[in-house]
Amino acid sequence: MEMVYDYMIVGGGIVGLSTGYALIKKHPRAKVLIVEKEPSLAAHQTGRNSGVIHSGIYYKPGSLKARFAREGGKKLIEYCEKNSIHYDICGKLIVATEETELVELEKLYKRGLENGLPVEMVNYDEMKEIEPNVNGISAIKVPMAGIVNYKQVSESYAKDYLENGGELKLNTKVVDIREKDDEIEVVTDHGVFRTKYFINCAGLFSDRITKMAGVDPKMKIVPFRGEYYKLKESKSHLVNNLIYPVPDPQFPFLGVHITRMINGEIHVGPNAVLAFKREGYKKTDLNVNDLLEILSYPAFWKIAKQYLKYGLGEMHRSVSKQKFLESLQRLVPAIAKEDLVTTEAGVRAQALTIDGKLVDDFMIIKSKRSIHVCNAPSPAATASMAIGEEIVTYIDSLLVV
Repeated sequence: MEMVYDYMIVGGGIVGLSTGYALIKKHPRAKVLIVEKEPSLAAHQTGRNSGVIHSGIYYKPGSLKARFAREGGKKLIEYCEKNSIHYDICGKLIVATEETELVELEKLYKRGLENGLPVEMVNYDEMKEIEPNVNGISAIKVPMAGIVNYKQVSESYAKDYLENGGELKLNTKVVDIREKDDEIEVVTDHGVFRTKYFINCAGLFSDRITKMAGVDPKMKIVPFRGEYYKLKESKSHLVNNLIYPVPDPQFPFLGVHITRMINGEIHVGPNAVLAFKREGYKKTDLNVNDLLEILSYPAFWKIAKQYLKYGLGEMHRSVSKQKFLESLQRLVPAIAKEDLVTTEAGVRAQALTIDGKLVDDFMIIKSKRSIHVCNAPSPAATASMAIGEEIVTYIDSLLVV
């Protein structure tokens, strides 16, 4: 049976849910549907998130990431306050462990100021007062960083969305999309849905959904598995809050860092390696079609060559706990190998353009009756409310009289 909607969203992660919530708030009489292929919400990137509320210090001034992280972080905190969701604006340190990192640390500090953040440079004594066990020579204090449980936030978004008239269908996979002049037909394994406007928040499968809708995103999602350990409870006292290294500006990941989770656990990582399956959370996970799609993509080999040194280092840490430990001990030398316990991994949906460039900013593509969120890795969870509201603005600009 065909069902007709004003707006249809594919993807039950935090971005899809925040978008549905924003639509219902803006258009309370609209008929809105979210479909999710899994039996539960926030099953992938959202549910395996580090839980950090990002300040926006890393992102290029004027970029969507910088703006949405700053605006979205404020909205997220207000939302958590209103809905009694536990969070902690605990702050973090970005630590230079050697003299060669001081130039990049200073650049990062200036970027934080450009992004309107109350960041501070702290000396050795001030750094040790905040994190007594940290190793470093200087650091940036980022007071606006925090932690929260994003799965809990997502469930709250869903509750508000449903209570305000939104519809949700789980276990529903999109298999075809047909965009027409006056509507879009979305074919799923549970029937056909017709909608005036379609919003793609499919995360790891966003590029495939975009192509299914007849839009060429000129990019492909390459999945990177983030591998984590956690500290034994008896060693959790070694870390107070969040400790990050100075990131390499030539590499898209932030490096091995240390995060206190909202439940009190201390997680360390990630080690970022190519996943052989789009939802490949284990080292043994393999989907031949997913892997062949990556290996047959010419842009992948361009990026592989460019980041060969970094990639080999990440692979080495993936197979060697000792090598991973050495990266970690640059920040906190007191952590020992026996203190590390393997915990669940996540997979980052990283967009790679056809000319061999990793997409650094959020990528949102518009067509006549659809919006496609094609690159929304971290800080998308922090920025979720800002992204949702922006998508509603985009959709409203597409309205056909």
